[in-house]
Amino acid sequence: QVQLVESGGGLVEAGGSLRLSCAASGSIRSINAMGWYRQAPGKQRELVARITGGSNTNYADSVKGRFTISRENAKNTVYLQMNSLKPEDTAVYYCHAVIFPLQSWFPSDAWGQGTQVTVSS
Repeated sequence: QVQLVESGGGLVEAGGSLRLSCAASGSIRSINAMGWYRQAPGKQRELVARITGGSNTNYADSVKGRFTISRENAKNTVYLQMNSLKPEDTAVYYCHAVIFPLQSWFPSDAWGQGTQVTVSS
C-alpha cells in the first residue's frame, strides 16, 4: 500500500506565505508526476501545480508567479511554496502522485487526505 501524508496547512493573513509538504511512503517502485490540487467549498477540485519525474512544471494561471512546486526524489516528497496568498486561495489542498508500486508494472493514482489552507483578508 502507498500513503501520501501532507503537512504545512494552516491559517495565514493575505499576503503571507505557507509551505506544504507531501511525503509518499509504502511499496513504491518509482514515482512519476506529483502535484497539488485544491477544492474550495462548493467548487470542483482543480489542479494547482504539477511536476513531472523530469522536473517539468506547470501551474494554474491563478497561481503563476506566486506558487512554486518542487520535489525531492530521494525522500519521495513534493513541496508547494505559496507566497502572496490571497483569500481566494482558501481551500483544502490535496497531494497527488502517479506511483509505480512494487507489486505491479502498472501505475496507480495516490491521493493525500488533504490539508486546509485558510487565507484571511
